[in-house]
Amino acid sequence: MLSAVPSSRLKANGRAFAHITQYHPELTAFRRDLHAHPEIGFEEVYTSGRVKEALRLCGVDEIHAGLGKTGVVGVIRGRQTASGRMIGLRADMDGLTMSENNEFAWKSSRAGMMHGCGHDGHTAMLVGAARYLAETRNFDGTAIVIFQPGEEGFAGAKAMIEDGLFDRFPVESVYGMHNWPGLRPGTIGLSAGPMMAAADKVTIEITGKGGHGAHAYLAVDPVLVAAHIITAVQSIVSRNVRPVDGAVISLCALQAGDVHAMSVIPGKATLVGTVRTFTPDVQDLVERRLTELCSAVALGFGATASVHYERVYPATTNTTREAMFAADVAESLVGADHVVRDLEPSMGAEDFSFMLQVKPGAYMRIGQGGEGSCMLHNSRYDFNDEILPLGSALHASLVEQALPLTAA
Repeated sequence: MLSAVPSSRLKANGRAFAHITQYHPELTAFRRDLHAHPEIGFEEVYTSGRVKEALRLCGVDEIHAGLGKTGVVGVIRGRQTASGRMIGLRADMDGLTMSENNEFAWKSSRAGMMHGCGHDGHTAMLVGAARYLAETRNFDGTAIVIFQPGEEGFAGAKAMIEDGLFDRFPVESVYGMHNWPGLRPGTIGLSAGPMMAAADKVTIEITGKGGHGAHAYLAVDPVLVAAHIITAVQSIVSRNVRPVDGAVISLCALQAGDVHAMSVIPGKATLVGTVRTFTPDVQDLVERRLTELCSAVALGFGATASVHYERVYPATTNTTREAMFAADVAESLVGADHVVRDLEPSMGAEDFSFMLQVKPGAYMRIGQGGEGSCMLHNSRYDFNDEILPLGSALHASLVEQALPLTAA
């Protein structure tokens, strides 16, 4: 478990932070309840129900459920609406299929499921922002709070968009954030351009000719072919991709034969892995070279290989204007020394990318740990509740500063 950071050490400027700090204990209790009841993508029935009830109690003007199956959207109108402008804020709600090894009172009550990535905290932070915005309404326009299902591999953002999210709520820009154990609490990081990589799945089917291990010369061994493919594809990044263009190819699983049949050469082998890139040009290059190289290597051994390349999540790419605006808002809360404006991109992936393909916006990282912290997707991970008011204040301040009230 991540050790708590005393509240006295985590400070921020502005009325939003001071206001939200008043209900920090309630946000903490809400977050821990979600942590104890994790749900995977498109099954967030309990979670979405808790969100809807929280938004109702907050006095949100409209609550819309069922977008992307279990997604929830809240509408909050400002004290003024003459601008006609609309800003979107997004949080993900789903947990992971993994077992938790923590022992605190709010540990997962569901076997094989865990909030191992902090989406419980993201949801609580956006609920806190919604409450503040509904209570104060210090903005001219409309805030749209988006609680998204299925980020962990289910493309819940895409499902919400296909369900009419931005047709029904035509925001001019959209913002999201993710906790980051590698940054200290009170630090916010982002950059213009790529924040996270595209995540693609590659499946390579190798067909040879089965036979007896003692008479291998009569067979075409697909395991041998797979071994050469595993080695050969690493040349794609080192010899085809420019060094300044990041890419990763990882073949992570090999399935062939029967471990109980030591002398049987199988007829087929399957490789499965992932490709990570930041730009469509490099993505296209890697897909093309994988297809060419696997086919050629297999042919050299008298086998065949087919490559199925699935584009799962696009790269998460911040638009420059919105990224710089978000950095300015963050700086107004925590000061310039605690905002990293050129944060190094991650080869991880995030389906907020689908929203950024449709709308301008920015994806941020909010520090929750620092040196020695437990990383995401670890069985002992827990969200740091001390950053809840800051995350809520950042969400809310994006709205207030993007949609300022005009003098009467």
